Amino acid sequence: MELWFHHKNQRNQMSKEGSTEAPIRHPVDFNHPDFLDSKKLDDEMRRVFDICHGCRRCFNLCDSFPKLFDMIDESKDEDVESLKSEQFKPVVDACTLCDMCFMTKCPYVPPHDFNLDFPHLMLRYRTAQRKNNELPRMPYQLAQLDRNGKIGVLLSSFINWITNIKNTFFRKIMEAFTKIDRRVRLPKYNSETFTNFFINNAKKISAGRLLDRKVVIYSTCFVNFNKKNTGVAALKVLKKNGVEVEHAYPGCCGMPFLEQADLPKVVKQAKEVSRELLKWIDKGYEVVTLTASCGLMLKFEWPLLLPDNKNIQKLSKHVFDIDEYIVDIANKEGLAPGLVEIDGGVTVHNACHARAQNMGIKARDMLKNIPNIKIDVVERCAGHGGTFGVMKETHDLAVKVGRPTARQIDNKKNKYMASDCPLAGKHLNQLSKDTEIRHDEALHPIEIMAKAYKL
Repeated sequence: MELWFHHKNQRNQMSKEGSTEAPIRHPVDFNHPDFLDSKKLDDEMRRVFDICHGCRRCFNLCDSFPKLFDMIDESKDEDVESLKSEQFKPVVDACTLCDMCFMTKCPYVPPHDFNLDFPHLMLRYRTAQRKNNELPRMPYQLAQLDRNGKIGVLLSSFINWITNIKNTFFRKIMEAFTKIDRRVRLPKYNSETFTNFFINNAKKISAGRLLDRKVVIYSTCFVNFNKKNTGVAALKVLKKNGVEVEHAYPGCCGMPFLEQADLPKVVKQAKEVSRELLKWIDKGYEVVTLTASCGLMLKFEWPLLLPDNKNIQKLSKHVFDIDEYIVDIANKEGLAPGLVEIDGGVTVHNACHARAQNMGIKARDMLKNIPNIKIDVVERCAGHGGTFGVMKETHDLAVKVGRPTARQIDNKKNKYMASDCPLAGKHLNQLSKDTEIRHDEALHPIEIMAKAYKL
């Protein structure tokens, strides 16, 4: 039963060129004995690489595909069989698990007979690397976001100073010991967690009206520890629109551990976090996420890793991205009055993990409610990919992928840039040459809404 390979009962028909059916994604059965079988993994890598080499539609996504195509083209017989298995690693290393090849380009995803899922194959390869202790250690330490965040908030003034990109002396030392590129603008830590802010301030924020709606904000690790303003904006906009709001942050969703191919850890986080969030769902609340990657995890990745877990499946049906939820209010009850014109246009970066949720461009749809707003949308990968964008080994590649996206944003000549992915927004802002953008990092779209409400 190889869910990541090909169907044992393939149809007795000629393979059609591209699928006309809605794409489906198979569960990631990482406990199956074949999942880490080196021979079967090598065979599957060659099968998929051969199909990709013959197609090449993904040539302009991440650097995995140009590396793959060049490697095969320059091989002895110009085919996959000429490659040594050791040559696969650079292709895997260049994948940021953005899912864009699966979601937007590949004509051979399931239910097509070729049954391609390139990102999950890369994940499978990395899982084998983790088993063999072949992955670097520092990115895994950076993935410990709950631990790091608690320390970061406690010592925020000191850590923000020492990691500041202008603090060249300490950044050089830091690069030598941690391999974090000294040229990268790192996220700052809040002086308090969003959890603490909510406890002390939520009841002081008055509701603009009363609707029969209840949500629990799953603030995500980044908002809780690094970007409290996004959570504050979401809280104020939701209450302005008459939504009863609670907050829960049981822990990280596990996306950083997915990137590091520690699938048992992701499953552990999924079970722990879902247990707490389901308590709210059972009380009639919907779950609202504030970061694109975390919404993707709760809606799609957790159910693929735990397909038989009824709690995970139930939770996935009650999760909304914050932009998606505000648009739902706008469509059903209408938004609360009070939105006013803001002092400039907005370029929305539709982040990869927002796109991968298959919900449309909800940030744009939400911001359209602001009077006379000028909105432009850029749909292209930022290239950051979690730790991929900060490590010295891969930072230049992240810049290479992100620079065309930043150039598109610059060409829109808008005052504000908004992204549902805080790391993508930070990376693109650093790459931007547009001095008219008036903030150090991209704002979350909900922060633009709060501005238009003058909250």
